Amino acid sequence: MNFVDRWASRPAADWLLVIMFVLLVVPTGLFAVASGVGWVALPYELYLVSQRVPYAFSAHMIASGLALISIPIAIFVRKVRGPHRAVGRIAAASVVIGGLAALPVALVSEAHAIARAGFFAQAIVWLVLVANAVIAIRARDVARHRQLMLCVAAVASGAIWLRLAIAATVSTGLPFAVVYAAAA
Repeated sequence: MNFVDRWASRPAADWLLVIMFVLLVVPTGLFAVASGVGWVALPYELYLVSQRVPYAFSAHMIASGLALISIPIAIFVRKVRGPHRAVGRIAAASVVIGGLAALPVALVSEAHAIARAGFFAQAIVWLVLVANAVIAIRARDVARHRQLMLCVAAVASGAIWLRLAIAATVSTGLPFAVVYAAAA
């Protein structure tokens, strides 16, 4: 059975994941990459951060956007060893670059101290999870690797949930700083 036939026979839950990927993950990831490259104007607060740590900010946005997109792709192709390995390596490298670059970005952010701490902690957790996932797969512990990479994906999804929280905040008129800190 080829790849297309396998996907055509997948359960509805898998198709729901594909729809979420297309509607939420890809736009968020591409927007992050475009922001990091400079193709999209940044909000003033992020512009200030980008001026304080320009290389770290760009590296964080580009690599984290690529991670956000490549992690689900690696999950989708998990049964096809060659593509899974290639995309998985891209995802892991993107997480490492994005996570390391997030550390100085979090420290110089304009956000509330609670939000900065949340972003910093998220970067540390992301790095620890991906390191342990790599260790697990090198030890041929596929089940542990799978669990850890799903956790990596969950941490990466924080970018989506944060943007949804910001959209809800703006549309409802809630105090931005409080919601942003809580979401972070």
